[in-house]
Amino acid sequence: MKRRSFEDMNCSVAQALEIVGEWWTLLILRDAFVGIRRFDEFQERLGISRNVLTTRLEALVEHGVLQRVQYSEHPPRDEYRLTNKGRALWTVLHALREWGDEWVVGEDKASIVMLHDDHRSTTELHCSQCGDKVGIRDVRLVPGPGADETTTLPPRVLAQGQAGAPAQAT
Repeated sequence: MKRRSFEDMNCSVAQALEIVGEWWTLLILRDAFVGIRRFDEFQERLGISRNVLTTRLEALVEHGVLQRVQYSEHPPRDEYRLTNKGRALWTVLHALREWGDEWVVGEDKASIVMLHDDHRSTTELHCSQCGDKVGIRDVRLVPGPGADETTTLPPRVLAQGQAGAPAQAT
């Protein structure tokens, strides 16, 4: 069964899922972040069929997440490199891995940990203005410049935000 498209949904999460929301895509990106670049390497590591891998790689290239770079003329061979747009997904994938370690497999069974210098480091969200660590209870979500009646905020928050009053996320 083909899933519904989110392309008409006025939501950045839904729009991002149009590009990276398929499970093979996230695993391809995971491998790209550890230096896998060549088609055969992706296929061998993932156990993915050639046609599915081809489709996913083409979509990532089309959306500017990966770029195809020829590394051999005879025979013609390409590799797939992360673009700036692709590298910007690092925090998302790393946070997803940490979530999986804590809530799915257990931190005592984590297959990878992130080290900074000589100590273990985790992903944290910090305010870009003041540097404070922020969580869901520390921020509010208000309509942005592209908000309209289809925006995924609750109607009361959307109405408050459009009137100029700050709207608290619940």
